Amino acid sequence: MDVLLGEDRPLYEVKANLFKGLAHPVRVRILEIVTAGGEVGVGALMDDLHIEASHLSQHLAVLRRHSLVVSERRGSQVFYRPAFPEVADLLRVARSLLVDILSQAQDRLESTGNLPELAQPMVDVR
Repeated sequence: MDVLLGEDRPLYEVKANLFKGLAHPVRVRILEIVTAGGEVGVGALMDDLHIEASHLSQHLAVLRRHSLVVSERRGSQVFYRPAFPEVADLLRVARSLLVDILSQAQDRLESTGNLPELAQPMVDVR
């Protein structure tokens, strides 16, 4: 049975399983590569990611299982592409959200420069 689908599973649980498929930096990077290229061969992914073939294969299997990518074999080559155009939208929204979060955190950090100096503790050197 597909990881995302299940009998009588609430949508929030199905959604959480989708995010589990994204819960590794290598898988996010794979999705960035395949959405930018439209279709990418395993060799090109290995060149870009600098990981062993067995690790790449495991990550690709997770992405396939979560319906995020599809594969097509042509001769001895296997090519991957996003399963849905919305995968690219998801990555763009996540990046935009992250930039906003980091910008807000940076603003808060910079605002600490306006805080008054604190008195140094008095040290008793008896």
